[in-house]
Amino acid sequence: MRLLVQRVSQAQVTVGLESTGSIGVGLLVFVGISREDTTADADYAVQKIAGLRIFPDADGKMNCNIQQAGGALLIVSQFTLYGDCRKGNRPSFDRAAPPEQARALYAYFVEAARRGPVPVETGVFQASMQVHLVNEGPVTIWIDTREKIEPRA
Repeated sequence: MRLLVQRVSQAQVTVGLESTGSIGVGLLVFVGISREDTTADADYAVQKIAGLRIFPDADGKMNCNIQQAGGALLIVSQFTLYGDCRKGNRPSFDRAAPPEQARALYAYFVEAARRGPVPVETGVFQASMQVHLVNEGPVTIWIDTREKIEPRA
């Protein structure tokens, strides 16, 4: 699972003329799902974004997580995070999960995030979306669950 996480002061997703999700301060999370991803990857990713200390504390240091900052999550599916551009000029999306598999794991990811302490908004899976955001900082973090460090025993 790949996540592109952006700290925002506001973000909104629209499909056509309809807003499907909108937040103020928080994290805009683009989620890409690979063929190999499992619910364990989703659980790890949700825990990781909830704990990211990338919001400023009273001294302006990045020391607070999303809950401490009073923020919300806007989660948007994005299979293109698995675009492979190493060969030629047309990205290959062979590693991206097929829609049925991705839809189920995306839904699991969203529900896992909703069990957390912050509000969660979403885009629409497999829709053509327009994403509007104000990236604060700018702060943009890349998370790939295949690159995680396992806790020490």
